[in-house]
Amino acid sequence: MEIHVTHYQGRSIISVMRLVGRLDATSYLDVIEKAKQLVGEGTRQMVIDLGGVPYLSSAGLMALHAIAVLLRGETPADPEAGWGALQAAADDIATSTAQQLRLLNPQPAVLRTLEHVNFTQFLAIYTNLDDAISSFTPLAELPDQTRRQMRYVQAAGSAQPTKPAKPEP
Repeated sequence: MEIHVTHYQGRSIISVMRLVGRLDATSYLDVIEKAKQLVGEGTRQMVIDLGGVPYLSSAGLMALHAIAVLLRGETPADPEAGWGALQAAADDIATSTAQQLRLLNPQPAVLRTLEHVNFTQFLAIYTNLDDAISSFTPLAELPDQTRRQMRYVQAAGSAQPTKPAKPEP
């Protein structure tokens, strides 16, 4: 597994972690460790580019969940804890969304895996890096009409990414 990191400076620093290779039992701990390092260095928002990942196993799903938990400022379940860690992840996914994590360009097989386990309800998925990065715009900085629309989308529980509407003249 290759892990490449780029930082983008906008309203805050956003780290983009590009993964190349299978995200499975042989690589998931490396991905979690890299995320821990980035969070320790101050990263609070992250995009994970899955365009170079042809296969995502349950261990890879655990890595994605652990990163979401880290970005919330919490300690994830020990990924080596087996079923206990998997159950904690399932409970969390059912009740929350990953506000500080976006996924980018999952390949079709990876997207099917994410859909099959309902991670698409937990994580926002984008096909364009600019859209993924701009999705981190704080709600308070959006025009009034867009803020109202975003509140509605959030209240409705939609995990689908939306583009801000253009302000009316």
